[in-house]
Amino acid sequence: MEYDVSIIGLGYVGLSTGICFANRGIKVLGIDIDQKKIQKIRKGKSPIFEKNMSILLKKVVKNGKLRVQSNYDDIFKSKIIFLAVGTPSNIDGSINLKYIKTAIKNIGLSIKKSNEYFLIVIKSTVIPNTSEKIIKDLERHSGKICGTDFGIIVNPEFLQEGKAVQDTLYPDRIIIGHSSQKDKKIIMKLYKKIYRKVPPVVYTNLNNAELIKYSTSTFLALKISYINYIARLAENIPGGDIVEIKTAMSLDKRISESFLNAGLGFGGSCFPKDIRAIKSFSKDNGINSDILKSIIEINRTQPLRVITMVKKKLGNVQKKNISILGLSFKPGTDDMRDAVSIIIIKKLVALKAKIKVYDPIAIDNAKRIFGNSIQYSKNPVECIKNTDCCILVTEWSEFKNLKPKDFVKQMNRPLLIDGRRLYEKSIFKNYLEYNAIGLS
Repeated sequence: MEYDVSIIGLGYVGLSTGICFANRGIKVLGIDIDQKKIQKIRKGKSPIFEKNMSILLKKVVKNGKLRVQSNYDDIFKSKIIFLAVGTPSNIDGSINLKYIKTAIKNIGLSIKKSNEYFLIVIKSTVIPNTSEKIIKDLERHSGKICGTDFGIIVNPEFLQEGKAVQDTLYPDRIIIGHSSQKDKKIIMKLYKKIYRKVPPVVYTNLNNAELIKYSTSTFLALKISYINYIARLAENIPGGDIVEIKTAMSLDKRISESFLNAGLGFGGSCFPKDIRAIKSFSKDNGINSDILKSIIEINRTQPLRVITMVKKKLGNVQKKNISILGLSFKPGTDDMRDAVSIIIIKKLVALKAKIKVYDPIAIDNAKRIFGNSIQYSKNPVECIKNTDCCILVTEWSEFKNLKPKDFVKQMNRPLLIDGRRLYEKSIFKNYLEYNAIGLS
């Protein structure tokens, strides 16, 4: 069987891309070394939680548009190969390219005997100059020449967890890093089949495309840390309220309100990893990275501010019952990688507090992290019942259904710390002890 594209790495990016492409009628071959993941996908079960993904996956598995396997035997049957493997951090924060190198070796050996022209599309997040290394490795393993036998495109992704399907099918823009008009034509011919209305396309060179991804991630993280810094100032002035400050700032046409919500800091698999990688890259190039260090430091200490609030209100927290609403690093996902909830819970457990938690979909992941050291609740009301303090950590929409009377009725002491500014202070302050990030 011939395929339109192959996708190597069926993690968040690769699987989202493969499912969405297949739903546009593209024949997709997905490859991942995780046998359990492969078996799950073949049964039409998504290994990741994402809105609408399970429905779309079942459809494309059933109609045969998406096929998956754990080896590279059939890679040569598709002329466009997407590389979407992970690029984790080394201990020093630098990018680890071990999965990239393994994938490139396998691609090279697979296409070695073919006389076709192949296009390798790099979706993985990689630092500048990585594509040049990939070219050399691919030439060495395949015995072929870049530009003659194969081409390279850098096409970074900008998916948001919780909105992956929407972001894949309707992106704000497409970044095409290339060194050949031939490669550009090949990738755009494919994308015209996928996008019902092709979004703005930025054509650039390989290195620029690699840096665009990092510059985007770090800028968004910068906005979050900056507004959290301003929130700290607001907490120390009479009548200070970061929500009012942010609203006024957002009315300036030069400033978008996006990613300008004060809270407990960012988590997830992208921002922390990307900042560490570009910080290491800066060091290697002799560029001062104090601005990146500030982003990291503010984000590292931001979750600890609620611990300070809890201690200020409860004094000694030993044996105090504290409820945590929300565990995932953001709403719409069960992902707890680098979630601030982990930092907060571990700190409170170390202080010998009794912890109850609730999250709509991340409980199973939480059990793998905390085991029996905390108590798991089936709903928000059960979570806050008979507790001395409640900390809202993740702003799931269902938590908006909790009214002041619920906290007053269910809690031993109606003390709420709103870590995401989900609730209206003017209402909640009238009924309970309402404390919040960015509120004096």
